[in-house]
Amino acid sequence: MKKTVAVLVAMLLASAMFPVASMAGDAYPSKPITGVVPFGPGGSTDLLARTVEKFWTKYSKEPLVIVNKPGGGGVVGTEGVVRSKPDGYTLYFGYGSGHDVVMPSLQKMPYDPLKDLVPVARLSIHSVVIVTGANSQFHSIKDMVAWAKKEGKPITTAVSVKAGAVDLALTAFGKAAGIKIVTVPFSGGAEATTALAGGHLMIGGGHPCEIMTHIKAGRFRPLAVALPQRDPSLPDVPTLRELGFDVATWGSIKGVAAPVGTPKEVVAYLGGTLKKITEDPGFRKAMADMNMPVMYEGSADFGKFLKQATADYLALIRKLNITIN
Repeated sequence: MKKTVAVLVAMLLASAMFPVASMAGDAYPSKPITGVVPFGPGGSTDLLARTVEKFWTKYSKEPLVIVNKPGGGGVVGTEGVVRSKPDGYTLYFGYGSGHDVVMPSLQKMPYDPLKDLVPVARLSIHSVVIVTGANSQFHSIKDMVAWAKKEGKPITTAVSVKAGAVDLALTAFGKAAGIKIVTVPFSGGAEATTALAGGHLMIGGGHPCEIMTHIKAGRFRPLAVALPQRDPSLPDVPTLRELGFDVATWGSIKGVAAPVGTPKEVVAYLGGTLKKITEDPGFRKAMADMNMPVMYEGSADFGKFLKQATADYLALIRKLNITIN
């Protein structure tokens, strides 16, 4: 009899626990979510993340709080997300940036970007535009290449971070053109843009959202775009391929990721929330105003895209024998 009673009590307790577990799962999110941007404030990833932040509470019951954790070309902040608890409360904004799809082919990483992170969604892709100061003697890529070959001197260029998408694009261009490009990395796109605007370097590479105000104000002169096709925000600026240099990159991919082990239902919730945000007219207008295209992809498709982008960058690196010192 005692044994029967014990079994019944155990069954009652177990049945009571199932609704609680279900309720706990349905309760996500039950507290604010932290979105980590592994670069300095004011760059393209930061601008995008903070735009998402503004619309987040319209589609989620808990807020998204964006924090900047720059360092190591984006590695420091990203590694912090990788090592965080996979519960959906710490996200990485900027997944697909250079230190994810470029850096692993150039140097050893403290984590595997494709294995230690779960793709949540892709939000955008930003092109790499080569620019120079308005007072520069270079009025075209042809002018710059001719000067570098005649003088036998290197071209100094500002880039957002070391071994990132911009760094690779400029280094690849130098290899293809047969000139020496010396890239000077910063903590993010905003800092690199400021350095170029201050006349501290000869050229720079940036994304439209970081450099467009300078172009419109006449402080920067755009020379070329490192994409397979022209950037719609700069339709009159030729691609490097049009100019005779076989260099085209994916630019800077802007996605969101979570630590590996994050529950599938949580990833689905986050991806669904981001999809709603990217379809919001207000968000799309804000993105257009910043010259950022909305290019949403869900978790599965984004994961496949990242693998292909990584392979494409590796092929370019091997083709031009690129190394980043």
